[in-house]
Amino acid sequence: MSTSVVVSGSGLWTPENCISNEELVDSYNDYAEHFNRINQVAIEQGELTAKPFSSAEFIQKASGIKSRYVYVKEGILDIQRMYPDIPERCDEQLSDQAEMALKVAKLALTAANKQAQDIDVVIVACAYTQRSYPAIAIEVQGALGIKGFAFDMLVACSAATFALHRAYEMISAGTAKSVLLINPELTSPQVNYCDRDSHFIFGDVATAMVVESSDTASSKHVFQILSTKAVTDYSNNIRSNFGYVSRANDADPFAADKLFHQEGRKVFKEVCPMAVEHIEEHLARHQLTAENVNRWWLHQANINMNTLITRKLLGREPAESEAPIVLDKYANTASAGSIIAFNLHHQDMQSGDVGVLCSFGAGYSIGSLVLKKI
Repeated sequence: MSTSVVVSGSGLWTPENCISNEELVDSYNDYAEHFNRINQVAIEQGELTAKPFSSAEFIQKASGIKSRYVYVKEGILDIQRMYPDIPERCDEQLSDQAEMALKVAKLALTAANKQAQDIDVVIVACAYTQRSYPAIAIEVQGALGIKGFAFDMLVACSAATFALHRAYEMISAGTAKSVLLINPELTSPQVNYCDRDSHFIFGDVATAMVVESSDTASSKHVFQILSTKAVTDYSNNIRSNFGYVSRANDADPFAADKLFHQEGRKVFKEVCPMAVEHIEEHLARHQLTAENVNRWWLHQANINMNTLITRKLLGREPAESEAPIVLDKYANTASAGSIIAFNLHHQDMQSGDVGVLCSFGAGYSIGSLVLKKI
């Protein structure tokens, strides 16, 4: 077999803490009732808008989400706080994201039948990193004892696929022999748990993959990367504005515009056709159509988006086994969603089967890989 670039292992680390829709709604509705009561006069005078109430049924219908995992549960359901209570760690301690990353990295290395000395590049790719520098990736590299180099990259919900693109290019160019990609998605600190339309969207998780040359791959489940494709098109419809300049702006870090917010209907309307066109063009490079694809590992943001995209591609309703959904249990996990789907739904595939790994999100950004089981 000629040399190719392959995904030789993946890992999934799930936090111990879970929050159901019912728990989240009970907390939010208590908060909304308290807010409306103490601000009754301002609301009646039109100075404030009353907080609407929610339901578990509304969340599931709007998104397909039933529950989500969180790194720290304490504080999120407290109506006097409404955000996670994560104790600050000193500089000498392992950071929260590095701790998540280490746990999943070890799982991916085991799956790929690799040791630390076999890796020479570490990429931490996610929607948020908890600090600017030193890079979380370099912290993880040091903790694992990996030689070579490491770096962080942020491309919102497309961070994982864009990082896989970089790994593919490095292996292809011969500048790296094996790359460890990690997606420690610690999203809960940026969720506005006081907002009915977004408080349910995100969950925390960590995923990882090992990319290397087929010459060195020795694991049981190996997937050749046939090609990659990426596109970005600037949009304001998904934003998270808090950053290091916020202090200089004298901005309120708890203001709604500093946390995750989106124009959900616009995102749905604009991203779905963009993703369909992107995937069709990518498959056409290999003289493939949607019917030639055995498995769709799509970004897990909203079940209605996933269903519409696969229906447009296939011209029919996708079978559950074709386009697995994991967001019901994990919620939107930013860039990790498609990697979770891959991790949980790839071992049954046969040699020669084709799969599409695709993300779409803020930016707008879309990243895809066409994979073939070896």
